[in-house]
Amino acid sequence: MPRAPSPLPDFRFELEAGHPRLAVCGVDEAGRGPWAGPVVAAAVILDAACIPPGLNDSKKLDAARRESLFAALEASAVIGIGEASVAEIDRLNILQATMLAMRRAVAALAVPPAFALIDGNRLPALPCPARAIVKGDALSLSVAAASIAAKTVRDRTMCELAEIHPGYGFERHKGYGTAAHAQALLRLGPSPAHRTSFAPIRKMLSPAA
Repeated sequence: MPRAPSPLPDFRFELEAGHPRLAVCGVDEAGRGPWAGPVVAAAVILDAACIPPGLNDSKKLDAARRESLFAALEASAVIGIGEASVAEIDRLNILQATMLAMRRAVAALAVPPAFALIDGNRLPALPCPARAIVKGDALSLSVAAASIAAKTVRDRTMCELAEIHPGYGFERHKGYGTAAHAQALLRLGPSPAHRTSFAPIRKMLSPAA
């Protein structure tokens, strides 16, 4: 039998959290796994009367669709963006840097949220109550919106880094550990945009280790 299509994200978690009486934001990140670049988080408070159609887990959307939806979100939702730098990732570790980026994203919201829906199984320390939702970007519209915002902003950042550090192909692989990225590292060595705490980069810098 053919597999049933995955259900689309909906607004039930937001309603359970008190929307519209309370401002409820969705929070997600992009860039935990790459070898280079910052980790970026977004927090989004949707207007239930003006939700762009087609919101979904950013991984299920192509770049053009994400850009279109992000533009629609900028016109209709409250968005906060936060990031943790490569230096912070290397100093704190990627999990703690992700939590830091999420806190910064929520703090950047023009409207303080009364409740936050967080993608994943861990909660950052926030000034409001929060709920962790595993695969939240595929279940909650607000978290899906945050996943689109975080991914779009990070992809733009990686394209900017590609101009600063040419030759690595950041504009194509966005810092992820592709074969082309590995070959560029062997040819050029790590750049300041690379995460030295990540094993492939650390081994290049300290082969004996």
